[in-house]
Amino acid sequence: MFAKVLIANRGEIAVRVIRACRELGVGSVAVYSELDRDALHVRLADEAYSLGGQTAAESYLNTDAILDAIEKSGADAVHPGYGFFSENADFARAITERGVTFIGPPPAAIEVMGDKISAREAAEKVDVHGVPGSTAILTDPSDVVEFGDENGWPVAIKAAYGGGGRGMKVVANAQEAADQLASAQREALAYFGRDECYLERYLTSPRHVEVQVLADTHGNAVYLGTRDCSAQRRHQKLIEEAPAAGIPDDIIRQMGEAAVAVAKGCDYTNAGTVEFLYEDGGFYYLEMNTRLQVEHPATELITGIDLVEQQLRIASGEQLPFTQDGIEIRGHAIEIRINAEDPAGGAFLPSPGPITALTPPDGFGIRWDTGYEAGDEISQFYDNLVGKLIVWGRDRDVAINRALRAIGEMKVEGIATTIPADIAILRHVDFRANEHSTKWVEEVLDLSAVSATPAAASTDNEPKIKREVDVEVNGKRFSVAMWVPESGAAMPAGGSARRRSGGAAGSGASGSGDVTVPMQGTIVKVNVSAGDTVEVGDAIVVLEAMKMENNVTAEKAGTVTEIRVTEGDSVGGGDVVAIIE
Repeated sequence: MFAKVLIANRGEIAVRVIRACRELGVGSVAVYSELDRDALHVRLADEAYSLGGQTAAESYLNTDAILDAIEKSGADAVHPGYGFFSENADFARAITERGVTFIGPPPAAIEVMGDKISAREAAEKVDVHGVPGSTAILTDPSDVVEFGDENGWPVAIKAAYGGGGRGMKVVANAQEAADQLASAQREALAYFGRDECYLERYLTSPRHVEVQVLADTHGNAVYLGTRDCSAQRRHQKLIEEAPAAGIPDDIIRQMGEAAVAVAKGCDYTNAGTVEFLYEDGGFYYLEMNTRLQVEHPATELITGIDLVEQQLRIASGEQLPFTQDGIEIRGHAIEIRINAEDPAGGAFLPSPGPITALTPPDGFGIRWDTGYEAGDEISQFYDNLVGKLIVWGRDRDVAINRALRAIGEMKVEGIATTIPADIAILRHVDFRANEHSTKWVEEVLDLSAVSATPAAASTDNEPKIKREVDVEVNGKRFSVAMWVPESGAAMPAGGSARRRSGGAAGSGASGSGDVTVPMQGTIVKVNVSAGDTVEVGDAIVVLEAMKMENNVTAEKAGTVTEIRVTEGDSVGGGDVVAIIE
């Protein structure tokens, strides 16, 4: 086993690996940006080294800085987590060339599977077939138009060196091709450091099913059941389940065997996930993620297998301690990603800022994985995952009910979160009946009335005063007395403050000619010029925040009289970027 592992990541996954190292008696080394100087993963690690910089490119994607930290710390292994360099063959090679173990697959396997195009070809060699698509790198929007006209619309543009929905755009028609290709390339470059993209046919209502695999360096490989990740928005997962329910056992077995065949076909070792789309009784190979997945805890709860421990043991040369026949699936697990986003009627707007209070739920079958505590801050420069709430139940119904109980106890203040949307999903009859697909959240689920303003910090210790207010319940008026904190006593007449409504990413009061951004971020595209005529809902600028692009739209029809930003400008929440008259 290793003496010291450097975790080349941040947040929840860095904390997860540090804890696994501690349980195995392995030293842990954290790295951090200027913004993460006091982060939880830094506080927990045995030692920590600064990478400098603020953005991911300046810090966690700075190869030289990470290699320097490895040298200074004397770490004999590196765990990449997920995201950042986790699927970067050049980084893995730079690690291994220094005699340091990369806790993941060999660089050659990352190269094959990290490039989604060569991954399709590798899968086909072992008779595992994917959704109809093109293996050519996109160079021009006309490539998208030609493919769509030939194979049917919509089509999906996908990052060749990415995953997790980042850099993926769905193109509904030829008119959208140029803008969507440019957007996909920008997101892919920002998140993965490379902007190559390719095309696939976009299925109408599939389920997203993935298979967890483990492979050691002695030729042994197994699959650890399935996960259903169909509850998505922007092709990024909100809720995951293990195992995938309602799929015939023989199909599950075929998926598992296909996943192992794909892994063995590229000489894969360590933990990986093979993803499929399942529709109408058939399944299609999607891609292989050559890393640990965000949703790995759901598999851990139904198998009793610590995947990070197995990663460390495999990387140190040990054999898998079990065979396929020895793996038993017990009960059902649900993982809920708590993101710093306002559901905003379905727009899901990033909500960076300080967490003023954070109290997770507890009880039987409850697990909370996070990289934050109260007082920490969610930065616009990184992913907006606050933490993962994972529950286990003896069956799916019990797990859903337990998830609702647990998330109802969750307390997060200072930022808006996806919790209201998560509750809407868990309560919905379609979800309970397992009749949802990857399109369901965006096309069927009604989130028009679902939003989340950042909850105020607790004022329990403040002096309280009595206040008389009038309220209406089902149309009947009541006079009630309330004891409220002294600082909040100056309430509007009627006793309640108006809650900020959700909606599209455009801002300003309804019908305002001032186009304001709803959050801090970077302007990556300006769509209009002074003198242009616009309609309500037209995208004025594109704002990148937390690695996601958001259209900032016009709330008033008229003529653009002023543009106050250019591409590359940093803006703060509420800043006016354009004026319409």
